[in-house]
Amino acid sequence: MDKVSPFAPTHVPVLPAVDGVRLATCEAGIRYAGRTDLLLALFEPSTAVAGVFTTSKTASAAVEWCREHVRHGMARALVVNSGNANAFTGLRGRETVAETVRATACIADCLDADVCVASTGVIGEPLDPAKFVGFLAGLADAAEADGYDMAARAIMTTDTFPKLATRTSKIDGVSVTINGIAKGAGMIAPDMATMLSFLFTDAPIEPAALQAVLAPLVEDSFNAITIDSDTSTSDTVLLFATGAAARRGCPRIAGADDPRLADFSKTLADLMRDLAHQIVKDGEGLTKFVKVKVTGAESKAAARAIAKAICNSPLVKTALAGEDPNWGRVVMAVGKAGEAVDRDRLAIWFGDNEVAKDGEVAPGYVEAEAAAYMKGAELAITVDVGVGDGHDTMWTCDLTKDYIAVNSDYRS
Repeated sequence: MDKVSPFAPTHVPVLPAVDGVRLATCEAGIRYAGRTDLLLALFEPSTAVAGVFTTSKTASAAVEWCREHVRHGMARALVVNSGNANAFTGLRGRETVAETVRATACIADCLDADVCVASTGVIGEPLDPAKFVGFLAGLADAAEADGYDMAARAIMTTDTFPKLATRTSKIDGVSVTINGIAKGAGMIAPDMATMLSFLFTDAPIEPAALQAVLAPLVEDSFNAITIDSDTSTSDTVLLFATGAAARRGCPRIAGADDPRLADFSKTLADLMRDLAHQIVKDGEGLTKFVKVKVTGAESKAAARAIAKAICNSPLVKTALAGEDPNWGRVVMAVGKAGEAVDRDRLAIWFGDNEVAKDGEVAPGYVEAEAAAYMKGAELAITVDVGVGDGHDTMWTCDLTKDYIAVNSDYRS
């Protein structure tokens, strides 16, 4: 993709080291020429892992492996490749994962179950392990604590910028670091995680507690975004906790209900939301970043369904691209969501411009003012459906000719 997102950061953030994490990348030539496409992360012993995965019924071989083995709760290594999703590849796909895991476990001197894998890229093409397993030993030797920028670049496909974030939190007064990287620009729709994201912390949190903290935070971060309504076969979120902060006096947390986890959970939620927004801001061909808020619904779930209908509507998204305040398309999307709506109390705002009120055009609506608002790069649509107290927020982007160009040329 030649065009860079208009929301690409001017400066890529520099992430600090997380004690117990080492990273390395290389160019294995899996699909792309002249760019890194293989990532190896190594973790010190006793690192805990938690994960959330796609609900797709055609999940990749890597997702199947991780979904089963993350229950083990411990991790020593992560291998990620870009360019080939190793999805819908049958027995060969599972054999590729098995060979990758065996080679990595040998290098990391750990159990096969301690190895996590992820793949992203084209679906349906066999992934030959011979193309990359031979690089793993060299990556292990080269792995360093400060490789987050290159790690984020190695997992990119149609992304136009690497996605990174870092935060500092406290557990019982002791500072801990949380770093995160993510990839995603297309085939993005909420149904778990809709992309790849890898999170790293030195907090000493037991596996069960780590899983209990991570899983619900997906709902209002990675599950609250959509670019094109399509859920990937490879969606994976993994959180690794090395526990190294225990050497600085941080207490080990065994239960998710431990009140000392409150700040960590809040900080992790903020970091995940940041990464989710970065994914939407790199949506294929986008020109607009859009917040959609629904209020007055029967429940949060109903508000989410209505927001999703608005965010995923091609007619709404093309109106956004055309900078057209066509609020009738929002009315259409609300009506098709299948949730309770009081048509005669429905209200819609584009930014601060009230465009519809009590089921018809707002008395003070000025088309020129709404049209001027639509020229902005970051937009907000608010809808009140007038039946209850449920509310929810999602984020999306517009749909442009460049989205079609990116995806019609994707395999050529």
